[in-house]
Amino acid sequence: MKKIILPLLLISLLFSCNQKEKVDLIVMNSKIYTVNEKFDTVESFAIKDGKFVAVGSTTEIQEKYTATNTIDAKNKPIYPGFIDGHCHFYGLGLQQQKVDLVDTKSYDDVLQRLVDFQKEKNTTFITGRGWDQNDWEVQEFPTKEKLDSIFPNTPVAIRRIDGHAMLVNQKAIELAGITTDSKIDGGEFITKDGKLTGVLIDNAMNFIEVPKPSKREQIQALKDAQEICFDLGLTTVDDAGLDKEVIELIDSLQQTSDLKMRVYAMISNNKENLDYYLNRGVIKTDRLHVRSVKVYADGALGSRGAALKDEYSDKKGHFGALVNSYDDLQNLVKRIADSEYQMNTHAIGDSANYVMLKTYDKVLKNKENRRWRIEHAQVVDLKDFHFFKNVLPSIQPTHATSDMYWAEERVGSERIKGAYAYNDLLKQYGKVALGTDFPIEHVSPLYTFYAASIRKDLHGFPKNGFQMNNALSRENTLKGMTIWNAYANFEETEKGSIEVGKVADFIILEKDIMTIDGNQIPHTKVLETYINGEKVN
Repeated sequence: MKKIILPLLLISLLFSCNQKEKVDLIVMNSKIYTVNEKFDTVESFAIKDGKFVAVGSTTEIQEKYTATNTIDAKNKPIYPGFIDGHCHFYGLGLQQQKVDLVDTKSYDDVLQRLVDFQKEKNTTFITGRGWDQNDWEVQEFPTKEKLDSIFPNTPVAIRRIDGHAMLVNQKAIELAGITTDSKIDGGEFITKDGKLTGVLIDNAMNFIEVPKPSKREQIQALKDAQEICFDLGLTTVDDAGLDKEVIELIDSLQQTSDLKMRVYAMISNNKENLDYYLNRGVIKTDRLHVRSVKVYADGALGSRGAALKDEYSDKKGHFGALVNSYDDLQNLVKRIADSEYQMNTHAIGDSANYVMLKTYDKVLKNKENRRWRIEHAQVVDLKDFHFFKNVLPSIQPTHATSDMYWAEERVGSERIKGAYAYNDLLKQYGKVALGTDFPIEHVSPLYTFYAASIRKDLHGFPKNGFQMNNALSRENTLKGMTIWNAYANFEETEKGSIEVGKVADFIILEKDIMTIDGNQIPHTKVLETYINGEKVN
Protein backbone atom coordinates (compact mmCIF):
# COMPACT_ATOMS: atom_id res chain seq x y z
CA MET A 1 0.00 0.00 0.00
CA LYS A 2 2.87 2.38 0.89
CA LYS A 3 4.45 1.67 -2.48
CA ILE A 4 1.28 2.92 -4.16
CA ILE A 5 0.77 6.04 -1.97
CA LEU A 6 4.29 7.44 -2.48
CA PRO A 7 4.09 7.65 -6.30
CA LEU A 8 0.64 9.20 -6.00
CA LEU A 9 1.99 11.91 -3.68
CA LEU A 10 4.85 12.63 -6.08
CA ILE A 11 2.44 12.86 -9.01
CA SER A 12 0.20 15.17 -6.99
CA LEU A 13 3.11 17.47 -6.10
CA LEU A 14 4.32 17.56 -9.70
CA PHE A 15 0.81 18.31 -10.94
CA SER A 16 0.49 21.10 -8.36
CA CYS A 17 3.79 22.67 -9.49
CA ASN A 18 2.79 22.40 -13.11
CA GLN A 19 -0.38 24.33 -12.33
CA LYS A 20 1.65 27.36 -11.17
CA GLU A 21 2.28 30.02 -13.77
CA LYS A 22 5.94 30.66 -14.46
CA VAL A 23 7.03 34.30 -14.17
CA ASP A 24 10.34 36.11 -14.40
CA LEU A 25 10.51 37.51 -10.86
CA ILE A 26 8.67 37.22 -7.56
CA VAL A 27 9.23 39.80 -4.82
CA MET A 28 7.90 38.86 -1.39
CA ASN A 29 7.92 39.73 2.30
CA SER A 30 7.75 43.49 1.96
CA LYS A 31 5.50 46.41 2.77
CA ILE A 32 4.63 47.48 -0.75
CA TYR A 33 2.96 50.84 -1.32
CA THR A 34 0.98 50.21 -4.50
CA VAL A 35 -0.23 53.85 -4.79
CA ASN A 36 -3.34 52.47 -6.46
CA GLU A 37 -6.68 54.26 -6.15
CA LYS A 38 -7.21 52.95 -2.60
CA PHE A 39 -3.54 53.44 -1.66
CA ASP A 40 -3.37 49.76 -0.69
CA THR A 41 -0.30 48.11 0.79
CA VAL A 42 0.55 44.48 -0.06
CA GLU A 43 3.35 42.00 0.63
CA SER A 44 4.30 40.58 -2.75
CA PHE A 45 4.08 40.83 -6.53
CA ALA A 46 4.99 38.83 -9.61
CA ILE A 47 6.58 40.16 -12.81
CA LYS A 48 6.57 38.75 -16.32
CA ASP A 49 7.83 40.34 -19.53
CA GLY A 50 8.63 43.56 -17.69
CA LYS A 51 5.15 44.08 -16.21
CA PHE A 52 3.36 43.35 -12.97
CA VAL A 53 1.13 40.29 -13.47
CA ALA A 54 -0.05 39.82 -9.89
CA VAL A 55 -0.09 41.81 -6.66
CA GLY A 56 -1.11 40.45 -3.25
CA SER A 57 0.04 38.63 -0.15
CA THR A 58 3.19 36.51 -0.14
CA THR A 59 1.06 33.40 0.33
CA GLU A 60 -1.21 34.24 -2.60
CA ILE A 61 1.68 34.89 -4.95
CA GLN A 62 3.60 31.77 -3.93
CA GLU A 63 0.53 29.57 -4.36
CA LYS A 64 -0.11 30.78 -7.93
CA TYR A 65 3.34 31.53 -9.36
CA THR A 66 6.82 30.11 -9.64
CA ALA A 67 9.88 32.04 -10.79
CA THR A 68 13.52 31.48 -11.58
CA ASN A 69 14.38 34.65 -9.66
CA THR A 70 12.93 35.47 -6.26
CA ILE A 71 13.66 38.41 -3.99
CA ASP A 72 12.98 38.19 -0.27
CA ALA A 73 12.70 41.87 0.66
CA LYS A 74 13.02 41.00 4.37
CA ASN A 75 10.38 43.59 5.31
CA LYS A 76 12.11 46.47 3.51
CA PRO A 77 9.57 48.93 2.03
CA ILE A 78 8.90 49.07 -1.71
CA TYR A 79 7.44 51.94 -3.73
CA PRO A 80 6.69 52.58 -7.40
CA GLY A 81 9.73 53.96 -9.21
CA PHE A 82 10.04 57.67 -8.53
CA ILE A 83 9.29 60.08 -11.38
CA ASP A 84 10.88 63.52 -11.44
CA GLY A 85 8.24 65.83 -12.92
CA HIS A 86 10.64 68.65 -13.79
CA CYS A 87 14.39 68.35 -14.14
CA HIS A 88 17.28 68.82 -16.53
CA PHE A 89 18.58 65.28 -17.03
CA TYR A 90 20.88 66.07 -19.93
CA GLY A 91 22.04 69.24 -18.17
CA LEU A 92 22.95 67.21 -15.08
CA GLY A 93 25.15 65.01 -17.22
CA LEU A 94 26.85 67.95 -18.89
CA GLN A 95 27.43 69.50 -15.48
CA GLN A 96 29.69 66.55 -14.60
CA GLN A 97 32.09 67.87 -17.25
CA LYS A 98 32.12 71.48 -15.96
CA VAL A 99 33.11 73.39 -12.85
CA ASP A 100 30.75 72.54 -9.99
CA LEU A 101 30.03 75.74 -8.07
CA VAL A 102 27.20 74.42 -5.90
CA ASP A 103 27.53 75.22 -2.18
CA THR A 104 30.27 77.81 -2.66
CA LYS A 105 30.28 80.06 0.38
CA SER A 106 31.86 83.18 -1.13
CA TYR A 107 33.03 84.69 -4.40
CA ASP A 108 36.61 83.78 -3.43
CA ASP A 109 35.45 80.17 -3.06
CA VAL A 110 34.06 80.34 -6.61
CA LEU A 111 37.36 81.70 -7.93
CA GLN A 112 39.37 78.98 -6.20
CA ARG A 113 37.24 76.25 -7.76
CA LEU A 114 37.76 77.81 -11.17
CA VAL A 115 41.53 77.89 -10.65
CA ASP A 116 41.59 74.26 -9.48
CA PHE A 117 39.44 73.15 -12.40
CA GLN A 118 41.60 74.91 -14.98
CA LYS A 119 44.80 73.43 -13.54
CA GLU A 120 43.33 69.97 -14.09
CA LYS A 121 41.44 70.48 -17.38
CA ASN A 122 43.23 73.39 -19.13
CA THR A 123 40.17 74.14 -21.28
CA THR A 124 39.96 76.89 -23.89
CA PHE A 125 36.59 78.13 -22.51
CA ILE A 126 35.78 77.70 -18.82
CA THR A 127 32.13 77.01 -18.01
CA GLY A 128 30.32 75.97 -14.86
CA ARG A 129 27.22 76.41 -12.78
CA GLY A 130 25.96 76.59 -9.23
CA TRP A 131 27.00 79.86 -7.55
CA ASP A 132 24.36 81.63 -5.46
CA GLN A 133 25.14 85.01 -3.95
CA ASN A 134 22.30 84.50 -1.47
CA ASP A 135 24.46 81.88 0.26
CA TRP A 136 27.36 84.30 0.72
CA GLU A 137 28.03 86.66 3.62
CA VAL A 138 27.85 89.55 1.18
CA GLN A 139 24.60 88.80 -0.67
CA GLU A 140 25.33 90.83 -3.77
CA PHE A 141 26.07 89.89 -7.37
CA PRO A 142 29.82 89.48 -7.95
CA THR A 143 31.72 91.65 -10.41
CA LYS A 144 34.29 90.52 -12.94
CA GLU A 145 37.47 92.35 -11.84
CA LYS A 146 39.00 89.41 -9.95
CA LEU A 147 37.92 87.05 -12.71
CA ASP A 148 39.67 89.26 -15.28
CA SER A 149 42.91 89.32 -13.31
CA ILE A 150 43.03 85.52 -12.92
CA PHE A 151 41.87 84.66 -16.44
CA PRO A 152 42.82 87.57 -18.72
CA ASN A 153 43.06 85.48 -21.91
CA THR A 154 40.63 82.58 -21.31
CA PRO A 155 36.89 83.25 -21.61
CA VAL A 156 34.86 82.33 -18.53
CA ALA A 157 31.06 81.99 -18.34
CA ILE A 158 29.56 80.57 -15.15
CA ARG A 159 25.84 80.32 -14.53
CA ARG A 160 24.04 81.06 -11.30
CA ILE A 161 22.39 78.06 -9.61
CA ASP A 162 18.99 78.78 -11.18
CA GLY A 163 20.41 79.21 -14.68
CA HIS A 164 18.88 82.69 -15.01
CA ALA A 165 22.03 84.74 -14.43
CA MET A 166 25.60 84.37 -15.64
CA LEU A 167 28.94 85.87 -14.63
CA VAL A 168 31.42 86.36 -17.47
CA ASN A 169 34.88 87.86 -17.69
CA GLN A 170 36.13 90.57 -20.05
CA LYS A 171 37.46 88.04 -22.57
CA ALA A 172 34.00 86.49 -22.93
CA ILE A 173 32.45 89.95 -23.19
CA GLU A 174 34.83 90.90 -26.01
CA LEU A 175 34.14 87.67 -27.91
CA ALA A 176 30.39 88.32 -27.60
CA GLY A 177 30.64 91.95 -28.68
CA ILE A 178 28.81 93.21 -25.58
CA THR A 179 29.16 96.89 -24.68
CA THR A 180 27.54 99.25 -22.21
CA ASP A 181 25.17 100.23 -25.02
CA SER A 182 23.95 96.63 -25.58
CA LYS A 183 20.23 96.13 -25.00
CA ILE A 184 18.01 93.05 -24.96
CA ASP A 185 14.31 92.45 -24.35
CA GLY A 186 13.64 90.07 -21.48
CA GLY A 187 17.11 90.44 -20.03
CA GLU A 188 19.66 92.82 -18.53
CA PHE A 189 23.36 93.64 -18.76
CA ILE A 190 24.07 94.75 -15.21
CA THR A 191 26.28 97.83 -14.92
CA LYS A 192 27.87 99.68 -12.01
CA ASP A 193 29.30 103.19 -12.23
CA GLY A 194 28.73 103.06 -15.98
CA LYS A 195 30.74 99.87 -16.49
CA LEU A 196 29.71 96.28 -17.19
CA THR A 197 29.93 94.12 -14.08
CA GLY A 198 30.02 90.88 -16.04
CA VAL A 199 26.60 89.75 -14.74
CA LEU A 200 24.05 88.94 -17.45
CA ILE A 201 20.38 88.26 -16.67
CA ASP A 202 18.10 85.92 -18.64
CA ASN A 203 18.05 86.74 -22.40
CA ALA A 204 21.29 88.71 -22.09
CA MET A 205 23.04 85.36 -21.61
CA ASN A 206 22.20 84.47 -25.22
CA PHE A 207 25.05 86.73 -26.35
CA ILE A 208 27.55 84.23 -24.94
CA GLU A 209 28.35 81.37 -27.32
CA VAL A 210 29.70 78.51 -25.22
CA PRO A 211 31.42 75.75 -27.24
CA LYS A 212 29.04 72.92 -28.11
CA PRO A 213 29.85 69.50 -26.58
CA SER A 214 31.00 66.76 -28.93
CA LYS A 215 28.79 63.74 -29.56
CA ARG A 216 31.06 61.67 -27.34
CA GLU A 217 30.63 64.21 -24.54
CA GLN A 218 26.85 64.23 -25.08
CA ILE A 219 26.64 60.44 -24.81
CA GLN A 220 28.80 60.42 -21.70
CA ALA A 221 26.63 63.14 -20.19
CA LEU A 222 23.48 61.07 -20.64
CA LYS A 223 25.13 57.97 -19.18
CA ASP A 224 26.50 59.91 -16.21
CA ALA A 225 23.09 61.43 -15.49
CA GLN A 226 21.44 58.01 -15.69
CA GLU A 227 23.84 56.50 -13.18
CA ILE A 228 23.22 59.31 -10.69
CA CYS A 229 19.44 59.06 -11.09
CA PHE A 230 19.24 55.27 -10.83
CA ASP A 231 21.27 55.35 -7.63
CA LEU A 232 18.67 57.71 -6.16
CA GLY A 233 15.57 55.76 -7.19
CA LEU A 234 14.43 57.65 -10.29
CA THR A 235 12.98 55.55 -13.10
CA THR A 236 11.40 58.33 -15.23
CA VAL A 237 12.62 61.89 -15.71
CA ASP A 238 10.77 64.83 -17.27
CA ASP A 239 13.54 66.79 -18.99
CA ALA A 240 12.33 70.39 -19.16
CA GLY A 241 13.78 71.65 -22.42
CA LEU A 242 15.52 69.52 -25.05
CA ASP A 243 16.41 70.10 -28.68
CA LYS A 244 15.74 67.67 -31.51
CA GLU A 245 19.38 66.57 -31.74
CA VAL A 246 19.51 65.48 -28.08
CA ILE A 247 16.07 63.84 -28.17
CA GLU A 248 17.12 61.76 -31.16
CA LEU A 249 20.37 60.82 -29.40
CA ILE A 250 18.39 59.70 -26.34
CA ASP A 251 16.13 57.61 -28.58
CA SER A 252 19.08 55.94 -30.32
CA LEU A 253 20.78 55.10 -27.00
CA GLN A 254 17.51 53.70 -25.63
CA GLN A 255 17.06 51.53 -28.72
CA THR A 256 20.50 49.96 -28.17
CA SER A 257 19.86 49.63 -24.40
CA ASP A 258 22.80 51.91 -23.63
CA LEU A 259 20.26 54.18 -21.97
CA LYS A 260 17.52 52.54 -19.90
CA MET A 261 16.09 55.61 -18.20
CA ARG A 262 12.55 56.53 -19.25
CA VAL A 263 12.41 60.13 -20.51
CA TYR A 264 9.41 62.44 -20.89
CA ALA A 265 10.90 65.08 -23.17
CA MET A 266 9.66 68.66 -23.21
CA ILE A 267 10.91 70.25 -26.42
CA SER A 268 12.61 73.63 -26.09
CA ASN A 269 10.62 76.51 -27.51
CA ASN A 270 12.41 77.38 -30.75
CA LYS A 271 11.38 77.44 -34.40
CA GLU A 272 13.22 74.28 -35.46
CA ASN A 273 11.72 72.19 -32.66
CA LEU A 274 8.20 73.55 -33.08
CA ASP A 275 8.17 73.12 -36.85
CA TYR A 276 9.41 69.54 -36.60
CA TYR A 277 7.50 68.14 -33.63
CA LEU A 278 4.15 69.94 -33.80
CA ASN A 279 3.76 68.84 -37.41
CA ARG A 280 4.91 65.30 -36.71
CA GLY A 281 2.71 64.79 -33.65
CA VAL A 282 3.24 62.83 -30.44
CA ILE A 283 6.21 60.46 -30.39
CA LYS A 284 5.96 57.49 -28.04
CA THR A 285 8.20 54.46 -27.48
CA ASP A 286 8.58 52.20 -24.46
CA ARG A 287 11.05 54.62 -22.89
CA LEU A 288 10.68 57.95 -24.70
CA HIS A 289 7.65 60.23 -24.81
CA VAL A 290 7.69 63.53 -26.72
CA ARG A 291 4.45 65.51 -26.44
CA SER A 292 5.09 68.82 -24.65
CA VAL A 293 6.71 72.21 -25.17
CA LYS A 294 8.76 73.94 -22.46
CA VAL A 295 8.22 77.70 -22.53
CA TYR A 296 9.69 80.48 -20.39
CA ALA A 297 7.45 83.30 -19.20
CA ASP A 298 9.94 84.99 -16.86
CA GLY A 299 13.21 84.54 -14.98
CA ALA A 300 14.02 83.52 -11.40
CA LEU A 301 13.29 85.09 -8.02
CA GLY A 302 16.85 84.73 -6.76
CA SER A 303 18.24 86.86 -9.59
CA ARG A 304 15.20 89.21 -9.48
CA GLY A 305 14.22 88.21 -13.00
CA ALA A 306 10.82 86.86 -11.95
CA ALA A 307 8.01 89.12 -13.22
CA LEU A 308 6.06 90.64 -10.31
CA LYS A 309 2.86 92.70 -10.34
CA ASP A 310 4.36 95.19 -7.87
CA GLU A 311 7.97 96.17 -7.35
CA TYR A 312 10.42 93.96 -5.51
CA SER A 313 10.35 94.61 -1.79
CA ASP A 314 14.15 94.73 -1.71
CA LYS A 315 14.72 96.69 -4.95
CA LYS A 316 12.51 99.70 -5.47
CA GLY A 317 11.30 100.35 -9.00
CA HIS A 318 12.27 96.86 -10.18
CA PHE A 319 9.55 94.44 -11.33
CA GLY A 320 11.46 91.72 -13.22
CA ALA A 321 10.26 91.01 -16.75
CA LEU A 322 8.70 88.56 -19.16
CA VAL A 323 11.43 86.86 -21.18
CA ASN A 324 9.09 86.43 -24.14
CA SER A 325 6.88 89.30 -25.29
CA TYR A 326 3.18 89.18 -24.48
CA ASP A 327 2.26 88.96 -28.17
CA ASP A 328 4.75 86.15 -28.80
CA LEU A 329 3.32 84.20 -25.86
CA GLN A 330 -0.24 84.66 -27.14
CA ASN A 331 0.68 83.42 -30.61
CA LEU A 332 2.61 80.49 -29.20
CA VAL A 333 -0.27 79.42 -26.98
CA LYS A 334 -2.65 79.37 -29.94
CA ARG A 335 -0.21 77.36 -32.05
CA ILE A 336 0.34 74.73 -29.37
CA ALA A 337 -3.40 74.58 -28.59
CA ASP A 338 -4.04 73.65 -32.22
CA SER A 339 -1.63 70.71 -31.93
CA GLU A 340 -1.66 67.55 -29.77
CA TYR A 341 1.08 68.98 -27.58
CA GLN A 342 0.97 69.96 -23.93
CA MET A 343 2.27 73.41 -22.95
CA ASN A 344 4.50 73.58 -19.86
CA THR A 345 5.34 77.16 -18.94
CA HIS A 346 7.97 78.32 -16.48
CA ALA A 347 6.29 81.02 -14.38
CA ILE A 348 7.86 82.25 -11.15
CA GLY A 349 6.50 85.71 -10.37
CA ASP A 350 2.85 86.54 -9.69
CA SER A 351 2.67 88.65 -12.85
CA ALA A 352 4.03 85.88 -15.07
CA ASN A 353 1.68 83.38 -13.44
CA TYR A 354 -1.30 85.70 -13.98
CA VAL A 355 -0.48 86.30 -17.66
CA MET A 356 -0.10 82.60 -18.39
CA LEU A 357 -3.07 81.46 -16.30
CA LYS A 358 -5.39 83.97 -17.97
CA THR A 359 -4.09 82.96 -21.39
CA TYR A 360 -4.45 79.25 -20.63
CA ASP A 361 -7.95 79.84 -19.33
CA LYS A 362 -9.02 81.55 -22.52
CA VAL A 363 -7.53 78.97 -24.87
CA LEU A 364 -8.52 75.83 -22.94
CA LYS A 365 -12.20 76.67 -22.38
CA ASN A 366 -13.48 74.25 -25.02
CA LYS A 367 -10.62 71.74 -24.84
CA GLU A 368 -10.64 68.74 -22.52
CA ASN A 369 -7.82 66.71 -20.98
CA ARG A 370 -4.99 68.91 -22.23
CA ARG A 371 -3.20 68.79 -18.85
CA TRP A 372 -1.30 72.01 -19.55
CA ARG A 373 1.14 72.80 -16.80
CA ILE A 374 2.57 75.81 -15.02
CA GLU A 375 6.12 74.91 -14.08
CA HIS A 376 7.14 76.23 -10.61
CA ALA A 377 4.00 78.33 -9.86
CA GLN A 378 6.28 79.87 -7.29
CA VAL A 379 4.67 83.20 -6.37
CA VAL A 380 0.95 83.40 -7.08
CA ASP A 381 -1.40 86.23 -6.18
CA LEU A 382 -4.01 84.89 -3.76
CA LYS A 383 -6.72 86.20 -6.10
CA ASP A 384 -5.39 84.02 -8.93
CA PHE A 385 -5.33 80.57 -7.35
CA HIS A 386 -8.76 79.71 -8.79
CA PHE A 387 -7.23 79.59 -12.30
CA PHE A 388 -5.47 76.37 -11.31
CA LYS A 389 -8.73 74.44 -11.36
CA ASN A 390 -7.96 73.59 -14.98
CA VAL A 391 -4.16 73.97 -14.95
CA LEU A 392 -1.80 71.40 -13.46
CA PRO A 393 0.74 72.85 -10.98
CA SER A 394 4.21 71.36 -11.54
CA ILE A 395 6.20 72.29 -8.46
CA GLN A 396 9.60 71.65 -6.92
CA PRO A 397 9.46 71.47 -3.11
CA THR A 398 13.19 71.94 -2.53
CA HIS A 399 12.91 75.41 -4.06
CA ALA A 400 10.90 76.38 -0.99
CA THR A 401 13.53 75.18 1.47
CA SER A 402 16.35 76.72 -0.59
CA ASP A 403 14.65 80.11 -0.94
CA MET A 404 12.97 80.43 2.46
CA TYR A 405 15.90 82.34 4.02
CA TRP A 406 15.51 85.34 1.68
CA ALA A 407 12.22 84.94 -0.27
CA GLU A 408 10.20 87.19 2.01
CA GLU A 409 12.79 89.95 1.57
CA ARG A 410 12.13 89.78 -2.17
CA VAL A 411 8.33 89.79 -2.10
CA GLY A 412 7.26 91.07 1.34
CA SER A 413 5.05 89.68 4.08
CA GLU A 414 1.81 89.68 2.06
CA ARG A 415 2.97 88.15 -1.22
CA ILE A 416 4.88 85.41 0.60
CA LYS A 417 1.50 83.95 1.61
CA GLY A 418 0.94 82.90 -2.01
CA ALA A 419 4.50 81.65 -2.47
CA TYR A 420 5.51 77.96 -2.42
CA ALA A 421 1.84 77.31 -1.59
CA TYR A 422 1.78 73.64 -2.51
CA ASN A 423 -1.22 72.54 -0.50
CA ASP A 424 -3.29 75.49 -1.73
CA LEU A 425 -2.39 74.55 -5.31
CA LEU A 426 -3.34 70.93 -4.64
CA LYS A 427 -6.76 72.02 -3.37
CA GLN A 428 -7.45 73.73 -6.69
CA TYR A 429 -6.48 71.08 -9.25
CA GLY A 430 -6.68 67.96 -7.07
CA LYS A 431 -3.20 66.83 -8.12
CA VAL A 432 0.32 68.26 -8.18
CA ALA A 433 3.33 67.10 -10.17
CA LEU A 434 6.49 67.07 -8.05
CA GLY A 435 10.06 67.44 -9.25
CA THR A 436 13.45 68.82 -8.28
CA ASP A 437 14.61 71.06 -11.15
CA PHE A 438 18.01 69.38 -10.80
CA PRO A 439 20.85 70.27 -11.18
CA ILE A 440 19.54 73.58 -9.81
CA GLU A 441 18.59 71.55 -6.73
CA HIS A 442 19.94 68.21 -5.54
CA VAL A 443 18.85 65.19 -7.56
CA SER A 444 17.54 63.12 -4.64
CA PRO A 445 13.75 62.55 -4.74
CA LEU A 446 13.97 61.87 -1.01
CA TYR A 447 14.91 65.52 -0.54
CA THR A 448 11.78 66.35 -2.51
CA PHE A 449 9.70 64.14 -0.22
CA TYR A 450 11.23 65.77 2.86
CA ALA A 451 10.85 69.35 1.63
CA ALA A 452 7.23 68.80 0.58
CA SER A 453 6.03 67.13 3.75
CA ILE A 454 8.39 68.35 6.50
CA ARG A 455 9.32 71.76 4.98
CA LYS A 456 12.76 72.04 6.61
CA ASP A 457 16.32 72.22 5.34
CA LEU A 458 18.79 69.37 5.91
CA HIS A 459 19.84 70.94 9.22
CA GLY A 460 16.29 70.83 10.58
CA PHE A 461 15.62 74.55 10.11
CA PRO A 462 13.17 76.07 10.84
CA LYS A 463 12.27 74.13 13.95
CA ASN A 464 8.53 74.05 13.18
CA GLY A 465 8.83 73.95 9.39
CA PHE A 466 8.41 76.66 6.73
CA GLN A 467 4.78 77.80 6.17
CA MET A 468 3.48 74.42 7.33
CA ASN A 469 -0.07 75.27 6.27
CA ASN A 470 1.18 74.52 2.76
CA ALA A 471 2.99 71.28 3.54
CA LEU A 472 1.73 68.20 1.71
CA SER A 473 0.74 65.03 3.53
CA ARG A 474 3.12 62.12 3.04
CA GLU A 475 0.48 60.25 1.06
CA ASN A 476 -0.06 63.16 -1.31
CA THR A 477 3.69 63.67 -1.60
CA LEU A 478 4.19 60.05 -2.65
CA LYS A 479 1.36 60.38 -5.16
CA GLY A 480 2.96 63.55 -6.50
CA MET A 481 6.22 61.69 -7.09
CA THR A 482 4.58 58.67 -8.74
CA ILE A 483 1.01 58.37 -10.04
CA TRP A 484 0.31 62.11 -10.34
CA ASN A 485 3.56 62.62 -12.25
CA ALA A 486 2.55 59.75 -14.52
CA TYR A 487 -0.79 61.53 -15.02
CA ALA A 488 1.03 64.78 -15.82
CA ASN A 489 2.82 62.83 -18.58
CA PHE A 490 -0.36 61.13 -19.91
CA GLU A 491 1.10 57.82 -18.68
CA GLU A 492 -1.04 56.93 -15.66
CA THR A 493 -2.36 53.76 -17.32
CA GLU A 494 1.14 52.36 -17.77
CA LYS A 495 3.21 53.48 -14.77
CA GLY A 496 3.18 55.37 -11.47
CA SER A 497 1.71 52.59 -9.33
CA ILE A 498 2.27 48.92 -8.64
CA GLU A 499 -0.74 47.39 -10.36
CA VAL A 500 -1.36 44.50 -12.75
CA GLY A 501 -0.55 45.44 -16.33
CA LYS A 502 1.77 48.34 -15.52
CA VAL A 503 5.49 48.41 -16.19
CA ALA A 504 7.49 46.88 -13.34
CA ASP A 505 9.34 49.99 -12.18
CA PHE A 506 9.94 49.92 -8.43
CA ILE A 507 12.46 50.76 -5.74
CA ILE A 508 13.46 49.23 -2.41
CA LEU A 509 14.32 51.66 0.38
CA GLU A 510 16.26 51.19 3.57
CA LYS A 511 13.46 52.68 5.71
CA ASP A 512 9.76 53.40 5.33
CA ILE A 513 9.50 57.10 4.51
CA MET A 514 5.76 56.97 5.17
CA THR A 515 6.21 56.20 8.86
CA ILE A 516 9.73 57.09 10.07
CA ASP A 517 10.55 60.30 11.90
CA GLY A 518 10.56 63.09 9.35
CA ASN A 519 14.16 64.08 10.02
CA GLN A 520 15.33 60.63 8.88
CA ILE A 521 13.75 60.92 5.42
CA PRO A 522 16.57 62.72 3.53
CA HIS A 523 19.15 60.32 4.94
CA THR A 524 17.29 57.18 3.90
CA LYS A 525 19.17 55.09 1.34
CA VAL A 526 17.82 53.68 -1.92
CA LEU A 527 18.87 50.04 -1.83
CA GLU A 528 17.78 48.90 -5.28
CA THR A 529 16.13 50.39 -8.38
CA TYR A 530 14.28 48.33 -11.00
CA ILE A 531 12.97 49.17 -14.46
CA ASN A 532 10.83 46.55 -16.23
CA GLY A 533 11.74 44.20 -13.39
CA GLU A 534 15.45 44.57 -14.19
CA LYS A 535 17.83 45.81 -11.49
CA VAL A 536 19.56 48.94 -12.79
CA ASN A 537 21.66 50.07 -9.83
